[in-house]
Amino acid sequence: MARRYDCNDATDRTTGLREAASAVRRAELVVLPTDTVYGIGADAFSSEAVADLLAAKGRGRNMPTPVLIGSPNTLHGLVTDFSEQAWELVDAFWPGALTLVARHQPSLQWDLGDTRGTVAIRMPLHPVAIELLTEVGPMAVSSANLTGHPAPETCDAAQDMLGDSVSVYLDGGPTPGNVPSSIVDVTGDVPVLLRAGALEADELRKVVPDLEVAP
Repeated sequence: MARRYDCNDATDRTTGLREAASAVRRAELVVLPTDTVYGIGADAFSSEAVADLLAAKGRGRNMPTPVLIGSPNTLHGLVTDFSEQAWELVDAFWPGALTLVARHQPSLQWDLGDTRGTVAIRMPLHPVAIELLTEVGPMAVSSANLTGHPAPETCDAAQDMLGDSVSVYLDGGPTPGNVPSSIVDVTGDVPVLLRAGALEADELRKVVPDLEVAP
């Protein structure tokens, strides 16, 4: 039976974050608010939990799960060949609605789907999300919807779709907006905007002027 906690109530928030952290450590699924939409999350290093996440969404391995982190410092243990331009994007836009596609450390024992050696990684600008990520470490997080349905801006919408496949729901109220994060590939010599979302190319080019836009 799924448990739900109101994170706008101080006592409920404390209990909910504790229960969510315990659930993640047991390789169970949780729903959490972010600065874009609600996400469904799991321990990034539990292949079983990530497989359950993909199954809950009805999503295949061909659409790998992004990873959320609670601090830019966490990047040092997760990615390799991270360029100076990539760090400049982190400094300018994290925490916030920018996802970076980078090469992950080959030694990492995780299975996020068919990633071909890369990981899509982001630090969200939401206090509940950051508190949970700081407690449990990197989480595989995707939008908390069934594949093909709208990404949820409320905990109600997420729970209506995902039900008891999720152990803990953290209700932070409506998210600030439903515009997804922008995605920039930093695996090559020049950053490439794969998806324009909350950040447009012009804004990103103020930091990395040679940014290219994928066709």
